[in-house]
Amino acid sequence: MAKVKVGDWDKIIELKDVCKSYDGKMVVKNLSLAIKRGAFVTLLGPSGCGKTTTLRMIAGFEEADSGTIFLEKQDVTEIPPHKRPINTVFQKYALFPHLNVYGNIAYGLKLKRIEETDPNAPAGKQVKTRKFTRAEIAEKVQRALKLVGLEGYEQRDVTSLSGGQQQRVAIARALVLQPKVLLLDEPLGALDLKMRKEMQLELMEMHKKLGITFVYVTHDQEEALTMSDYIVVMKDGVVQQIGSPKAIYDEPANAFVADFIGESNIISGTMIEDYKVRFLDTDFKCLDKNFNKNEEVDVVIRPEDIKITDVEKGMLEGKVVSQVFKGTFYEMNVLAGDYEFTVQSTESRDVGEEVGISVKPNGIHIMKKMLVANEFVTEMDSDESIDINGVSFNVFNNGNFRQGDKVKASVSLDDIILTDYEEEGIVGGNIVQTVYKGSYFQVQVAADNNCDFWLDSDDEWDIGDRVGIQIKPESFVLEKITEEEAANE
Repeated sequence: MAKVKVGDWDKIIELKDVCKSYDGKMVVKNLSLAIKRGAFVTLLGPSGCGKTTTLRMIAGFEEADSGTIFLEKQDVTEIPPHKRPINTVFQKYALFPHLNVYGNIAYGLKLKRIEETDPNAPAGKQVKTRKFTRAEIAEKVQRALKLVGLEGYEQRDVTSLSGGQQQRVAIARALVLQPKVLLLDEPLGALDLKMRKEMQLELMEMHKKLGITFVYVTHDQEEALTMSDYIVVMKDGVVQQIGSPKAIYDEPANAFVADFIGESNIISGTMIEDYKVRFLDTDFKCLDKNFNKNEEVDVVIRPEDIKITDVEKGMLEGKVVSQVFKGTFYEMNVLAGDYEFTVQSTESRDVGEEVGISVKPNGIHIMKKMLVANEFVTEMDSDESIDINGVSFNVFNNGNFRQGDKVKASVSLDDIILTDYEEEGIVGGNIVQTVYKGSYFQVQVAADNNCDFWLDSDDEWDIGDRVGIQIKPESFVLEKITEEEAANE
C-alpha cells in the first residue's frame, strides 16, 4: 500500500508561517502545520511552548502577528471566532452557573441563526435567516446529552455535578452546534487520575462516532500517546516533530523529544562510521547512517530496550544502585562508568549487584546534537562589549572590531557559568529545562532579557530556580558580518 503524503491529505486546517509574540517575546515562530480532516491531533509540549496560543489562533481568539490560517482552503486569518465552524472546550469548562444542564447546552443554539431558501420570494430576497425552533433545540440537546452519557440530567444544576459530569456538559455544549473542528484546551487537567483516564476513553469513542476533527492540547505525554492519531511536539514555539504516537516514541527526532516523551537514557557519543557508535568508551552496532565520521551525537536508549545479564555476557559492566517494583516490571538504576542508566526489566536484581548491560542495534537511536554553541547576531556596543537583547557583555577584542560593527557572537555550552545568586551574574534568569546527558546536565535558562541561554552543567538544577549567568570575555568567539547578513539571520 502506497504511503499518503501530507500534500495529498484532505487538509481541513492549515497554518503557514504563523508567528505570534507577546511583549516582544516570540511564542510561536514561523509555524507551518497541516491537520487532516477527521483526525485526532494533539499539540504536546511543556508549559510555555506555544501550544495553547496556536490553538487560540486557530479558534480566532488570538490574532497572528504574521502568516496565514486556512480552514477548508479558505483564509480565515481575519475572520472572527463566531464566524468559524469551530468550537472550543476549555480546561475550566466556562459553564453558566445560573443555567441548568439543558440551558447550558442550548445556549449557543438559541443565539445561532440558520439560512433558508424561499424559491417563491422575489429575486435577491430568497435567502433568509431564522432561529432554531424550540422543538429543534430540544432534539439537538437530547442528541448531545445521549452522546456524552448525560440523558436525564437536563434539569440538574451544573454546580451540583462532579468534575467529570461538568466536563461532559462543556463537551456537549460545544458539539451541539455541529462544528467541523473541536478544539480542546487541556480539558481533563482539573480531573483526578481515575476520572481523567475514563474521560480519555470517552473522548476517543466520541471522536470515533462523530468523525469530526479534534485538536487537543496537553502537556501530558501519556494522554497524547493514548488518544492521538498523530502528535505535534512543540518547544519554544517551534515544532520539533510530527508523527504517530508509535513513531514519536520509537524514533524521536532529537534529545528534547526523547526526553519529553516517556523515559529515556540520553548519552553523548561519537559516530565512528555508518552503523557504529561509541559511548562510554565502548563501540556499539546501530541502525543509523549518514553522519559525519567521528561526529558528536546524542544516543537515546529507552529503559525497556536495555537487557540486564550476567557480567561476563554484557557489553558494559554496571552496578545496581536502586530498584523499585512497578507492578509489571522492576525499574532500576544501574551505574556503568559515569552514567546511571534507567532500566526496566521483568527480572529482579539485588541492590549492589554487579551486572552486565546489553542493547540490541534496534534499541539504539542516534540523533544530531541539538545545540553545540549559543549564537547571537548583534553589534558591538563599545570596542570591548556586545549587546545581547539590551544587556552588555564584555568580550575580548583583538583589534578587528569597533563600536557599531555587526557581529555574530558564539559561546560554547561549556563556557557559560551559573551562580546561585542572580545578582552575581551579568543577567538573571529562570531554569526552564534540564536534560540529563549521563555525566552532565544540559540546561536551558530563560534570561530576564528575553533571551535563552543553553549550557552544560555538572550540577543538577530544579525547574524554576533563579540563577545568575556569567560569561568570561575570552569565551566569546566573534565574527564580523554585513548589515544584510545580520538582517537575514
